[in-house]
Amino acid sequence: MNDSTITLPWLVVRQDDNGNRYRVGRYATRAEAEEIADSLDSRGHKQLYWVECLEDGGTAGGG
Repeated sequence: MNDSTITLPWLVVRQDDNGNRYRVGRYATRAEAEEIADSLDSRGHKQLYWVECLEDGGTAGGG
């Protein structure tokens, strides 16, 4: 398997206090992405984390 056959449609996105958005990572499954977003969100910082799917273009979860 090479990199071109791996599908990572799930993104974890972070928004900081100034409204800047950053892609934290890409993941193969929604569950994997939500686990990462939840673990980052539980750190107590003011940043927001959520999950988006590239394939359907919509937000899949909040954080």
